[in-house]
Amino acid sequence: MKAVILSAGQGKRLLPLTKDQPKCAIPIHGRSILEWQIDELIKLGIRPIHVVVGFGAGRVEEILAHHGSRQAIHTVYNPFYAMADNLISCWTAKYEMAEDFILLNGDTLFETAILERLLQAPPAPITLVTDEKRQYDADDMKVIVEGTQLVRIGKTLPLDEVNAESIGMIRFQNKGPQLFCSTIEDRIRKSEALKQWYLSLIDELAPEGHVSTVSINGLTWAEIDNPEDLHYAETRFKRFVP
Repeated sequence: MKAVILSAGQGKRLLPLTKDQPKCAIPIHGRSILEWQIDELIKLGIRPIHVVVGFGAGRVEEILAHHGSRQAIHTVYNPFYAMADNLISCWTAKYEMAEDFILLNGDTLFETAILERLLQAPPAPITLVTDEKRQYDADDMKVIVEGTQLVRIGKTLPLDEVNAESIGMIRFQNKGPQLFCSTIEDRIRKSEALKQWYLSLIDELAPEGHVSTVSINGLTWAEIDNPEDLHYAETRFKRFVP
């Protein structure tokens, strides 16, 4: 199985740290966010790894050139990173999504057990990794789950119906890659595609029964969007430093 990491954005909420480098290049305990991700993927035999780059692409390529598994890592350049959301990043990487793969947001740290749980999840075309907490805020990518089936995903779902959140990690297998890529191709022909997240497509596919979920409740992960998130990640992941 291969992996695709979406790392084209700058991460403006982390300025000035992201003035001259993208968010994925920010170091946490001596390793960039991207290196943390790649090390976990390689550890479990997931390769090749395709990294979608945009802002500060040269800095990302410099990091990857010095990685011990650089032979298994490739970059895909998204020339529209400054004007579009991550649906376009998926479109630029569509040729790397023709077979089973794991899709990751480039700002998410996760412990090994999370990736292991996803790989061991029952077969499904699309499997979304979720977590639960007591309250959800406007920034959370909220989900509604019935059993293990995804019902809805989005940031504006009714809070009284939400029972989990996405952590930014998805497995596509069997017919899943084809379903996702064909939906991307259909959407890319519409003007609103520039301002859409790829998870809006997952929301469309959910009612058709294609999307399952796997809960990682109690395991450690962190999405890094702002300085508070960065501090949280530095604190929580200190115990995973080799």
